[in-house]
Amino acid sequence: MRITVTVDGTSYTDEVEPRTLLVHYLRETLGKIGTVVGCDTSNCGACTVHLNGHSVKSCSVLAVQADGAEVTTIEGLARDGRLHPVQEAFHDNHALQCGFCTPGMIMQSIDLLADNPDPDEQAVREGLEGNLCRCTGYQNIVRAVRDAAQRMSPGAGPEAERVQGDDVTRTSGAFAGGGE
Repeated sequence: MRITVTVDGTSYTDEVEPRTLLVHYLRETLGKIGTVVGCDTSNCGACTVHLNGHSVKSCSVLAVQADGAEVTTIEGLARDGRLHPVQEAFHDNHALQCGFCTPGMIMQSIDLLADNPDPDEQAVREGLEGNLCRCTGYQNIVRAVRDAAQRMSPGAGPEAERVQGDDVTRTSGAFAGGGE
């Protein structure tokens, strides 16, 4: 089947097998290896990306289901040489050990902050429930998400991916469906 999908702001048209998972299309066809394969069963969340502005586990989505959609991967978050505020917060709060789960955690955290721009510790833990970290006790991850919430403007979500100076500015039309 022929699909056309916009990934990290670039449009791609490719032939794919109907059974190809989005995670495999992103990694094997487009070279987006920051989206990792953790379990292929949607249990760990390591493969989380944004599809039309909302987080999805890309191992549970067929590439053909993304036809005509906007996809953002971990590689698409940094702009103009600057990390996304959530990426910065994860770095500054040492919210990783081996780093395997980090891309999915970051992508899920951005979606969480779109729904709840000022979550308490419990809300962060609940919002990240479907993403597993095998190395940490989650303390630094929770701290990073709460720190990121303070760094981002109120109501900022997946569409707020352009960072200028110390401010986050919204990029209109970055995602269909927005996340607000």
